Amino acid sequence: MKRRMINSLLGVVLVVVVVFCVPLALVEKRTIVNSAQDRVDAAAVRVLALVENRLAAKEPVTGDKFANQVSEGQYVEVDIPGQGIVSSGRRPDSTHLLKAVERGASGETVTVEQSREAVDHEIANMLLLLGVVALLAVQAAVALAVRQAKRLARPLTDLAETAERLGSGDPRPRDRRYGVPELDRVAEVLDTSAERIARMLTAERRLAADASHQLRTPLTALSMRLEEITALAEDPETVKEEATIALQQVERLTDVVQRLLTTQRDPRSPTAVAFDLDDVVKQQVEEWGASLRGTGRVLQVEGLRGVSVVGTPGTVAQVLATLIENSLMHGAGTITLRVRPSGTSAVVEVQDEGPGVPPELGNRVFERAVSGRNSTGIGLAVARDLAEADGGRLELLSLRPAVFALFLGRSQRDG
Repeated sequence: MKRRMINSLLGVVLVVVVVFCVPLALVEKRTIVNSAQDRVDAAAVRVLALVENRLAAKEPVTGDKFANQVSEGQYVEVDIPGQGIVSSGRRPDSTHLLKAVERGASGETVTVEQSREAVDHEIANMLLLLGVVALLAVQAAVALAVRQAKRLARPLTDLAETAERLGSGDPRPRDRRYGVPELDRVAEVLDTSAERIARMLTAERRLAADASHQLRTPLTALSMRLEEITALAEDPETVKEEATIALQQVERLTDVVQRLLTTQRDPRSPTAVAFDLDDVVKQQVEEWGASLRGTGRVLQVEGLRGVSVVGTPGTVAQVLATLIENSLMHGAGTITLRVRPSGTSAVVEVQDEGPGVPPELGNRVFERAVSGRNSTGIGLAVARDLAEADGGRLELLSLRPAVFALFLGRSQRDG
Protein backbone atom coordinates (compact mmCIF):
# COMPACT_ATOMS: atom_id res chain seq x y z
CA MET A 1 0.00 0.00 0.00
CA LYS A 2 2.82 2.39 0.83
CA ARG A 3 4.37 1.82 -2.58
CA ARG A 4 1.07 2.41 -4.32
CA MET A 5 0.47 5.67 -2.49
CA ILE A 6 4.01 6.88 -3.19
CA ASN A 7 3.76 5.94 -6.86
CA SER A 8 0.35 7.59 -7.18
CA LEU A 9 1.40 10.87 -5.60
CA LEU A 10 4.70 10.84 -7.48
CA GLY A 11 2.86 10.28 -10.76
CA VAL A 12 0.56 13.21 -10.07
CA VAL A 13 3.51 15.47 -9.25
CA LEU A 14 5.37 14.39 -12.40
CA VAL A 15 2.34 15.19 -14.52
CA VAL A 16 2.04 18.60 -12.88
CA VAL A 17 5.76 19.25 -13.37
CA VAL A 18 5.60 18.31 -17.04
CA VAL A 19 2.44 20.32 -17.68
CA PHE A 20 3.88 23.33 -15.88
CA CYS A 21 7.59 23.24 -16.74
CA VAL A 22 7.45 22.43 -20.47
CA PRO A 23 5.25 25.41 -21.45
CA LEU A 24 7.22 27.61 -19.07
CA ALA A 25 10.49 26.52 -20.66
CA LEU A 26 9.16 27.26 -24.16
CA VAL A 27 7.88 30.68 -23.10
CA GLU A 28 11.13 31.55 -21.33
CA LYS A 29 13.17 30.42 -24.32
CA ARG A 30 11.15 32.60 -26.68
CA THR A 31 11.44 35.51 -24.25
CA ILE A 32 15.24 35.20 -24.05
CA VAL A 33 15.62 34.96 -27.82
CA ASN A 34 13.26 37.89 -28.44
CA SER A 35 15.00 39.98 -25.83
CA ALA A 36 18.40 39.35 -27.45
CA GLN A 37 16.96 40.10 -30.89
CA ASP A 38 15.46 43.32 -29.57
CA ARG A 39 18.88 44.38 -28.30
CA VAL A 40 20.42 43.71 -31.71
CA ASP A 41 17.61 45.64 -33.42
CA ALA A 42 18.04 48.54 -31.01
CA ALA A 43 21.78 48.62 -31.69
CA ALA A 44 21.14 48.76 -35.43
CA VAL A 45 18.69 51.66 -35.00
CA ARG A 46 21.17 53.61 -32.84
CA VAL A 47 24.01 53.10 -35.32
CA LEU A 48 21.77 54.17 -38.25
CA ALA A 49 20.78 57.33 -36.41
CA LEU A 50 24.43 58.15 -35.72
CA VAL A 51 25.37 57.52 -39.34
CA GLU A 52 22.56 59.72 -40.65
CA ASN A 53 23.53 62.53 -38.28
CA ARG A 54 27.15 62.46 -39.42
CA LEU A 55 26.16 62.30 -43.07
CA ALA A 56 23.85 65.26 -42.61
CA ALA A 57 26.71 67.17 -40.95
CA LYS A 58 29.03 66.08 -43.78
CA GLU A 59 31.32 64.42 -41.28
CA PRO A 60 33.21 61.23 -42.00
CA VAL A 61 31.78 57.96 -40.79
CA THR A 62 34.31 55.64 -39.16
CA GLY A 63 34.00 52.49 -37.08
CA ASP A 64 35.30 54.06 -33.90
CA LYS A 65 32.48 56.63 -34.01
CA PHE A 66 29.69 54.12 -33.45
CA ALA A 67 31.58 51.46 -31.55
CA ASN A 68 30.09 52.76 -28.29
CA GLN A 69 26.54 52.29 -29.68
CA VAL A 70 26.75 48.49 -29.74
CA SER A 71 27.20 45.92 -26.99
CA GLU A 72 30.15 43.66 -26.47
CA GLY A 73 30.17 40.74 -28.87
CA GLN A 74 28.18 42.56 -31.55
CA TYR A 75 29.58 43.18 -35.04
CA VAL A 76 28.46 46.29 -37.02
CA GLU A 77 28.76 46.79 -40.69
CA VAL A 78 27.72 50.08 -42.42
CA ASP A 79 27.41 50.23 -46.21
CA ILE A 80 27.35 53.89 -47.42
CA PRO A 81 26.87 54.45 -51.15
CA GLY A 82 29.94 56.06 -52.62
CA GLN A 83 32.02 55.55 -49.44
CA GLY A 84 32.30 51.79 -49.14
CA ILE A 85 31.79 49.57 -46.08
CA VAL A 86 32.71 50.61 -42.58
CA SER A 87 32.71 47.96 -39.79
CA SER A 88 33.31 47.73 -36.08
CA GLY A 89 33.89 44.70 -33.89
CA ARG A 90 34.80 41.14 -34.70
CA ARG A 91 32.57 39.19 -37.06
CA PRO A 92 31.14 36.08 -35.35
CA ASP A 93 32.42 32.72 -36.55
CA SER A 94 29.20 30.91 -35.73
CA THR A 95 26.57 30.25 -38.34
CA HIS A 96 23.80 30.72 -35.71
CA LEU A 97 23.48 34.48 -35.52
CA LEU A 98 21.16 37.17 -34.35
CA LYS A 99 21.02 39.73 -37.16
CA ALA A 100 19.39 43.13 -37.66
CA VAL A 101 19.44 45.24 -40.83
CA GLU A 102 18.35 48.91 -40.98
CA ARG A 103 18.33 51.16 -44.13
CA GLY A 104 18.55 54.91 -44.07
CA ALA A 105 16.99 57.58 -46.25
CA SER A 106 20.26 58.16 -48.17
CA GLY A 107 20.59 54.48 -49.06
CA GLU A 108 22.98 53.59 -46.28
CA THR A 109 22.57 50.09 -44.77
CA VAL A 110 23.44 49.16 -41.18
CA THR A 111 23.86 45.47 -40.31
CA VAL A 112 24.36 44.28 -36.73
CA GLU A 113 25.24 40.63 -36.01
CA GLN A 114 25.68 38.77 -32.74
CA SER A 115 26.51 35.16 -31.96
CA ARG A 116 23.78 33.06 -30.28
CA GLU A 117 26.27 31.47 -27.87
CA ALA A 118 25.41 33.89 -25.06
CA VAL A 119 21.70 33.43 -25.75
CA ASP A 120 22.07 29.64 -25.81
CA HIS A 121 24.01 29.78 -22.56
CA GLU A 122 21.24 31.84 -20.93
CA ILE A 123 18.65 29.36 -22.20
CA ALA A 124 20.68 26.47 -20.79
CA ASN A 125 20.86 28.20 -17.39
CA MET A 126 17.11 28.73 -17.48
CA LEU A 127 16.47 25.06 -18.28
CA LEU A 128 18.90 24.01 -15.57
CA LEU A 129 17.05 26.16 -13.04
CA LEU A 130 13.70 24.68 -14.07
CA GLY A 131 15.20 21.20 -13.82
CA VAL A 132 16.45 21.88 -10.29
CA VAL A 133 13.06 23.25 -9.28
CA ALA A 134 11.32 20.20 -10.80
CA LEU A 135 13.73 17.86 -9.02
CA LEU A 136 13.15 19.60 -5.70
CA ALA A 137 9.40 19.36 -6.29
CA VAL A 138 9.67 15.63 -6.99
CA GLN A 139 11.81 15.10 -3.89
CA ALA A 140 9.35 17.06 -1.78
CA ALA A 141 6.51 15.01 -3.28
CA VAL A 142 8.30 11.76 -2.47
CA ALA A 143 8.93 12.88 1.11
CA LEU A 144 5.30 13.96 1.49
CA ALA A 145 4.08 10.71 -0.07
CA VAL A 146 6.23 8.62 2.28
CA ARG A 147 4.97 10.59 5.27
CA GLN A 148 1.34 10.29 4.21
CA ALA A 149 1.76 6.61 3.41
CA LYS A 150 3.18 5.96 6.87
CA ARG A 151 0.43 8.07 8.45
CA LEU A 152 -2.26 6.04 6.70
CA ALA A 153 -0.52 2.68 6.84
CA ARG A 154 0.06 2.78 10.60
CA PRO A 155 -3.67 2.94 11.43
CA LEU A 156 -4.37 0.17 8.94
CA THR A 157 -1.67 -1.93 10.58
CA ASP A 158 -3.26 -1.28 13.98
CA LEU A 159 -6.70 -2.18 12.63
CA ALA A 160 -5.31 -5.38 11.13
CA GLU A 161 -3.74 -6.27 14.49
CA THR A 162 -7.06 -5.57 16.23
CA ALA A 163 -8.89 -7.82 13.78
CA GLU A 164 -6.26 -10.53 14.28
CA ARG A 165 -6.65 -10.25 18.06
CA LEU A 166 -10.40 -10.60 17.70
CA GLY A 167 -9.91 -13.70 15.60
CA SER A 168 -7.52 -15.20 18.15
CA GLY A 169 -10.04 -14.78 20.98
CA ASP A 170 -8.77 -11.57 22.59
CA PRO A 171 -11.81 -9.25 22.43
CA ARG A 172 -10.37 -6.29 24.34
CA PRO A 173 -11.21 -3.00 22.55
CA ARG A 174 -8.24 -0.72 21.87
CA ASP A 175 -10.14 2.60 21.78
CA ARG A 176 -7.69 4.15 19.31
CA ARG A 177 -8.63 6.91 16.89
CA TYR A 178 -6.46 8.30 14.09
CA GLY A 179 -8.01 11.58 12.99
CA VAL A 180 -9.18 10.11 9.68
CA PRO A 181 -13.00 9.79 9.62
CA GLU A 182 -13.07 6.62 7.53
CA LEU A 183 -10.41 4.87 9.61
CA ASP A 184 -12.00 6.08 12.85
CA ARG A 185 -15.30 4.58 11.69
CA VAL A 186 -13.62 1.22 11.07
CA ALA A 187 -11.91 1.39 14.47
CA GLU A 188 -15.23 2.20 16.14
CA VAL A 189 -16.92 -0.76 14.44
CA LEU A 190 -14.09 -3.08 15.51
CA ASP A 191 -14.28 -1.83 19.11
CA THR A 192 -18.05 -2.35 19.11
CA SER A 193 -17.57 -5.84 17.71
CA ALA A 194 -14.91 -6.54 20.33
CA GLU A 195 -17.30 -5.53 23.13
CA ARG A 196 -20.06 -7.66 21.62
CA ILE A 197 -17.74 -10.66 21.29
CA ALA A 198 -16.55 -10.14 24.87
CA ARG A 199 -20.14 -10.20 26.10
CA MET A 200 -20.84 -13.31 24.06
CA LEU A 201 -17.74 -15.09 25.41
CA THR A 202 -18.65 -14.07 28.96
CA ALA A 203 -22.17 -15.37 28.44
CA GLU A 204 -20.83 -18.64 27.02
CA ARG A 205 -18.43 -19.13 29.93
CA ARG A 206 -21.14 -18.24 32.39
CA LEU A 207 -23.54 -20.65 30.71
CA ALA A 208 -20.98 -23.43 30.94
CA ALA A 209 -20.32 -22.72 34.62
CA ASP A 210 -24.03 -22.44 35.44
CA ALA A 211 -24.88 -25.56 33.48
CA SER A 212 -22.19 -27.62 35.19
CA HIS A 213 -23.35 -26.46 38.61
CA GLN A 214 -27.10 -26.74 38.01
CA LEU A 215 -26.80 -30.16 36.46
CA ARG A 216 -24.62 -31.49 39.25
CA THR A 217 -27.35 -31.56 41.90
CA PRO A 218 -30.00 -33.49 39.93
CA LEU A 219 -27.33 -35.81 38.55
CA THR A 220 -26.18 -36.57 42.10
CA ALA A 221 -29.75 -37.23 43.20
CA LEU A 222 -30.36 -39.41 40.16
CA SER A 223 -27.19 -41.37 40.86
CA MET A 224 -28.29 -42.00 44.45
CA ARG A 225 -31.73 -43.19 43.29
CA LEU A 226 -30.19 -45.59 40.83
CA GLU A 227 -27.89 -46.91 43.56
CA GLU A 228 -30.91 -47.51 45.80
CA ILE A 229 -32.71 -49.28 42.98
CA THR A 230 -29.69 -51.51 42.57
CA ALA A 231 -29.51 -52.21 46.30
CA LEU A 232 -33.26 -52.95 46.59
CA ALA A 233 -33.67 -54.94 43.41
CA GLU A 234 -35.47 -57.74 45.30
CA ASP A 235 -38.33 -55.47 46.46
CA PRO A 236 -40.47 -54.65 43.37
CA GLU A 237 -42.52 -51.99 45.13
CA THR A 238 -39.47 -50.13 46.36
CA VAL A 239 -37.82 -50.47 42.95
CA LYS A 240 -40.93 -49.03 41.32
CA GLU A 241 -41.03 -46.13 43.76
CA GLU A 242 -37.35 -45.35 43.32
CA ALA A 243 -37.61 -45.67 39.55
CA THR A 244 -40.48 -43.18 39.55
CA ILE A 245 -38.37 -40.72 41.54
CA ALA A 246 -35.46 -41.33 39.15
CA LEU A 247 -37.70 -40.50 36.20
CA GLN A 248 -38.69 -37.31 37.98
CA GLN A 249 -35.01 -36.50 38.26
CA VAL A 250 -34.57 -37.08 34.52
CA GLU A 251 -37.49 -34.74 33.85
CA ARG A 252 -35.89 -32.20 36.13
CA LEU A 253 -32.61 -32.52 34.25
CA THR A 254 -34.47 -31.99 30.99
CA ASP A 255 -36.17 -28.94 32.47
CA VAL A 256 -32.87 -27.51 33.69
CA VAL A 257 -31.26 -27.93 30.26
CA GLN A 258 -34.28 -26.43 28.49
CA ARG A 259 -34.33 -23.50 30.88
CA LEU A 260 -30.63 -22.84 30.41
CA LEU A 261 -30.98 -22.85 26.62
CA THR A 262 -34.07 -20.63 26.77
CA THR A 263 -32.34 -18.15 29.05
CA GLN A 264 -29.31 -18.14 26.75
CA ARG A 265 -31.46 -17.36 23.71
CA ASP A 266 -33.78 -14.84 25.38
CA PRO A 267 -33.27 -13.91 29.04
CA ARG A 268 -36.63 -12.10 29.06
CA SER A 269 -38.67 -15.13 27.95
CA PRO A 270 -41.63 -15.40 30.40
CA THR A 271 -42.19 -18.87 31.93
CA ALA A 272 -43.84 -18.03 35.28
CA VAL A 273 -47.07 -19.83 36.17
CA ALA A 274 -49.16 -20.33 39.31
CA PHE A 275 -48.33 -23.60 41.11
CA ASP A 276 -48.63 -25.28 44.49
CA LEU A 277 -45.52 -24.71 46.57
CA ASP A 278 -46.18 -27.89 48.58
CA ASP A 279 -45.42 -30.00 45.52
CA VAL A 280 -41.95 -28.48 45.13
CA VAL A 281 -41.24 -28.79 48.87
CA LYS A 282 -42.35 -32.43 48.85
CA GLN A 283 -40.15 -33.10 45.83
CA GLN A 284 -37.11 -31.68 47.65
CA VAL A 285 -37.80 -33.80 50.75
CA GLU A 286 -37.94 -36.93 48.61
CA GLU A 287 -34.86 -36.06 46.57
CA TRP A 288 -32.63 -35.23 49.51
CA GLY A 289 -33.88 -37.96 51.81
CA ALA A 290 -31.20 -40.48 50.86
CA SER A 291 -28.35 -37.96 51.11
CA LEU A 292 -29.52 -36.72 54.49
CA ARG A 293 -29.95 -40.22 55.87
CA GLY A 294 -26.45 -41.06 54.71
CA THR A 295 -25.04 -38.21 56.80
CA GLY A 296 -27.35 -38.69 59.76
CA ARG A 297 -29.13 -35.38 59.23
CA VAL A 298 -32.81 -34.47 58.92
CA LEU A 299 -34.78 -32.14 56.64
CA GLN A 300 -37.69 -30.66 58.59
CA VAL A 301 -40.60 -28.79 56.97
CA GLU A 302 -42.49 -26.11 58.91
CA GLY A 303 -44.97 -23.31 58.26
CA LEU A 304 -47.82 -22.82 55.86
CA ARG A 305 -49.38 -25.49 53.71
CA GLY A 306 -51.33 -25.19 50.50
CA VAL A 307 -49.60 -21.97 49.38
CA SER A 308 -49.95 -21.09 45.68
CA VAL A 309 -47.15 -18.97 44.24
CA VAL A 310 -46.20 -17.53 40.85
CA GLY A 311 -43.00 -18.69 39.21
CA THR A 312 -41.41 -21.59 37.40
CA PRO A 313 -41.58 -24.85 39.39
CA GLY A 314 -38.29 -26.08 37.98
CA THR A 315 -36.54 -22.82 38.85
CA VAL A 316 -37.90 -22.76 42.40
CA ALA A 317 -36.90 -26.40 42.85
CA GLN A 318 -33.39 -25.65 41.59
CA VAL A 319 -33.00 -22.69 43.99
CA LEU A 320 -34.23 -24.72 46.98
CA ALA A 321 -31.98 -27.63 45.99
CA THR A 322 -29.01 -25.27 45.92
CA LEU A 323 -29.85 -23.93 49.38
CA ILE A 324 -30.32 -27.45 50.82
CA GLU A 325 -27.09 -28.63 49.23
CA ASN A 326 -25.31 -25.57 50.64
CA SER A 327 -26.58 -26.42 54.14
CA LEU A 328 -25.61 -30.05 53.67
CA MET A 329 -22.05 -29.10 52.65
CA HIS A 330 -21.33 -26.16 54.94
CA GLY A 331 -23.85 -26.46 57.77
CA ALA A 332 -24.68 -28.96 60.48
CA GLY A 333 -27.62 -30.43 62.37
CA THR A 334 -31.24 -30.28 61.27
CA ILE A 335 -32.07 -28.44 58.07
CA THR A 336 -35.35 -26.55 58.43
CA LEU A 337 -37.40 -25.59 55.40
CA ARG A 338 -39.96 -23.04 56.58
CA VAL A 339 -42.78 -21.42 54.56
CA ARG A 340 -44.27 -18.16 55.88
CA PRO A 341 -46.19 -15.18 54.51
CA SER A 342 -44.67 -11.74 54.03
CA GLY A 343 -47.11 -9.16 52.69
CA THR A 344 -48.04 -10.20 49.16
CA SER A 345 -45.17 -12.68 49.04
CA ALA A 346 -44.55 -16.18 50.29
CA VAL A 347 -41.14 -16.74 51.83
CA VAL A 348 -39.35 -20.09 51.84
CA GLU A 349 -36.55 -20.10 54.44
CA VAL A 350 -33.77 -22.65 54.59
CA GLN A 351 -31.93 -22.80 57.92
CA ASP A 352 -29.50 -25.16 59.59
CA GLU A 353 -27.71 -25.44 62.94
CA GLY A 354 -24.19 -24.99 61.65
CA PRO A 355 -21.64 -22.20 62.34
CA GLY A 356 -23.32 -19.91 59.83
CA VAL A 357 -21.80 -17.47 57.33
CA PRO A 358 -18.51 -15.73 58.27
CA PRO A 359 -19.14 -12.02 59.02
CA GLU A 360 -16.51 -10.91 56.51
CA LEU A 361 -18.52 -12.48 53.71
CA GLY A 362 -22.01 -11.19 54.52
CA ASN A 363 -24.01 -10.65 51.35
CA ARG A 364 -20.87 -11.31 49.27
CA VAL A 365 -21.83 -14.99 49.40
CA PHE A 366 -24.00 -14.23 46.35
CA GLU A 367 -21.02 -13.04 44.34
CA ARG A 368 -19.44 -15.44 41.90
CA ALA A 369 -16.20 -17.11 42.98
CA VAL A 370 -16.80 -16.01 46.61
CA SER A 371 -16.87 -18.95 49.02
CA GLY A 372 -16.21 -19.41 52.68
CA ARG A 373 -14.79 -22.89 52.09
CA ASN A 374 -13.34 -24.99 49.33
CA SER A 375 -16.27 -24.78 46.91
CA THR A 376 -16.80 -23.25 43.52
CA GLY A 377 -18.57 -20.14 44.78
CA ILE A 378 -21.06 -20.40 41.92
CA GLY A 379 -24.10 -22.06 43.51
CA LEU A 380 -25.56 -19.17 45.48
CA ALA A 381 -24.81 -16.69 42.67
CA VAL A 382 -26.63 -18.90 40.17
CA ALA A 383 -29.49 -19.41 42.61
CA ARG A 384 -29.95 -15.64 43.05
CA ASP A 385 -29.84 -15.11 39.26
CA LEU A 386 -32.45 -17.84 38.79
CA ALA A 387 -34.70 -16.36 41.47
CA GLU A 388 -34.50 -12.86 40.02
CA ALA A 389 -35.06 -14.13 36.46
CA ASP A 390 -38.20 -15.89 37.74
CA GLY A 391 -39.61 -12.74 39.36
CA GLY A 392 -38.54 -13.51 42.93
CA ARG A 393 -35.52 -12.71 45.02
CA LEU A 394 -33.05 -14.58 47.22
CA GLU A 395 -31.63 -12.99 50.37
CA LEU A 396 -29.49 -13.86 53.36
CA LEU A 397 -31.58 -13.00 56.43
CA SER A 398 -29.20 -14.16 59.16
CA LEU A 399 -25.49 -14.97 59.38
CA ARG A 400 -25.68 -17.13 62.55
CA PRO A 401 -27.53 -19.35 62.13
CA ALA A 402 -27.44 -19.09 58.38
CA VAL A 403 -30.96 -18.36 57.11
CA PHE A 404 -31.52 -17.97 53.37
CA ALA A 405 -34.94 -16.78 52.20
CA LEU A 406 -36.55 -17.16 48.77
CA PHE A 407 -39.29 -14.57 48.21
CA LEU A 408 -42.01 -15.56 45.72
CA GLY A 409 -45.12 -13.74 44.61
CA ARG A 410 -48.34 -15.33 45.83
CA SER A 411 -51.00 -16.30 43.33
CA GLN A 412 -54.34 -14.47 43.38
CA ARG A 413 -56.13 -17.79 43.78
CA ASP A 414 -54.24 -18.20 47.07
CA GLY A 415 -56.46 -15.41 48.51
